[in-house]
Amino acid sequence: MSTQVPRLFAGLVDDAAVFPPGSAALPEAVVAHRRHRTAWYADLVGPLLLPASAAAGELSGLVDPAEGFVTGLIGDTGVAGVPFALSFLAPDGVTARQIEVPVAKRGEDPQPGLAELLKLTERLDGTRVYAEIPLTFGLLGALDTLAEARAGGLPIAAKFRTGGLAAELFPTPVELAAVICACRDRQLPFKLTAGLHHAIRHRDPETGFTHHGFVNVLAAALAATAGGEVDAIAELLAATDPVRVVELVRAHRDTERPLWVGYGSCSIEEPLTDLIRLGLVNGGFEE
Repeated sequence: MSTQVPRLFAGLVDDAAVFPPGSAALPEAVVAHRRHRTAWYADLVGPLLLPASAAAGELSGLVDPAEGFVTGLIGDTGVAGVPFALSFLAPDGVTARQIEVPVAKRGEDPQPGLAELLKLTERLDGTRVYAEIPLTFGLLGALDTLAEARAGGLPIAAKFRTGGLAAELFPTPVELAAVICACRDRQLPFKLTAGLHHAIRHRDPETGFTHHGFVNVLAAALAATAGGEVDAIAELLAATDPVRVVELVRAHRDTERPLWVGYGSCSIEEPLTDLIRLGLVNGGFEE
């Protein structure tokens, strides 16, 4: 009998194998994703993420239209390019479970891009959409706009970057805590991307960047949902000793994950290995 993935971790990690730093070739990524989807840890894994710029026929011949292949489309072409990319998926029997689009660059007003994305969301017949919003100018106003649209019935939520190739792309624990609490206050789910390579907050010796840990984020989302304020949430995000955050997460393993939808990782094995090492998932097979 295969080991079950606890409910708290269901769909936590989207398969971003084709994105840096993994940068897997699409044929290899498709084969590996099928393996993940049939493995004992399949419940941990979300869809294979695919750039909109690569959607134009590149799955043809790689998937069987009858297999019901599911992807998440990343709008690297901007809002305008998403419908064109989607038009290539249906002939291959591929479904876009979610669409994620940046609506502004750092320092730009997110509202114009957000307005475009909302119009697209209205035409997508229920597909989940995530607006990637920079953690800079206009953030709270953009969250208000998203919350209003969501309250009106649109399946749209927020997405934030938690890392990248420069230090300023890594939000501090206080900054990320403030964003989590702002989403909590607006009943607004969110996704994260970049930098969440391991379970616990750590410093990368090669780059010198300090990365957020995905188990820290899980603990922060749980505490925020329970009413915690920014300073308490920031303490959880800043913790490098796993004991406190792991115990909080362990106590909620059988509950549905609140607020945080999940994140993309170019490796499925890395987060899975960390969860097993921390005793949050029982790895392997039971007789």
